Amino acid sequence: MRSFLVGLGIGIGLGVLFAPMSGEETRTNLRDRANDLADQARETYEQGRDRVRTGVASIRDMAQRATGTTGNAGGIVATGSPETNL
Repeated sequence: MRSFLVGLGIGIGLGVLFAPMSGEETRTNLRDRANDLADQARETYEQGRDRVRTGVASIRDMAQRATGTTGNAGGIVATGSPETNL
């Protein structure tokens, strides 16, 4: 029993001695990492959104140049059916 308590004391002492951070520091570190990940996700989302907007604008410009139009000419709305868009 005595050797168990000595071993327990040594284990607790070594655990405290080699513990990388306190609980407060660990929570702060986790919060900072979570904020960094959220910022990175937000930035990635915004970059993707901008790329999609640029692609859509490019496709729209190419379509307008190909058809010779500049937007919704005369209020005609395309229905997607070739027969009604003549």
